[in-house]
Amino acid sequence: MKKIVNKQSNAKHCFVCGVDNAIGLHASFFETDRNEVVALFTPTSNHQGYPVRLHGGVAASILDEAIGRAIQIDAPDTWGVTAQLSLSYKKPLPCDTQLRAVGRITKQNRLLYEGTGEIYTPDGEVAISAKAKYVKMSIKNISEDFIHDDWQVYPDINDPTQVDID
Repeated sequence: MKKIVNKQSNAKHCFVCGVDNAIGLHASFFETDRNEVVALFTPTSNHQGYPVRLHGGVAASILDEAIGRAIQIDAPDTWGVTAQLSLSYKKPLPCDTQLRAVGRITKQNRLLYEGTGEIYTPDGEVAISAKAKYVKMSIKNISEDFIHDDWQVYPDINDPTQVDID
């Protein structure tokens, strides 16, 4: 069984994790004792493609973020800029139900890292899998307008104790 060891920060306005983004996913990210990042999120009708089904592009966003954040488990000041993202869609995912995505690093060197991830159906089957490559960067090289007060651990609406993260 995976154990949560740390909660990662959220931003205020990010589409995926923004606590103040009215139509965002409001995802929360947790580090596990297996060096994985678990994302918990509940898509709404704002995130649908087909009626009451999660849009594939929104699913890509959450997987990109979950895999991309995995580098921060061991290198909290390192950020990833997506260079490549490939997904395999296997099953539809519902809206208005808490879902779980998992991301991990599979390979890295001085400049790049690679990872894999999945989003699971509510009953634990892999619905979408992804592989990705990222360029390692510092936040100063990504955005001169980064506001550190907007990137912090906020009180959480997604309680990992209420979800089986295995």
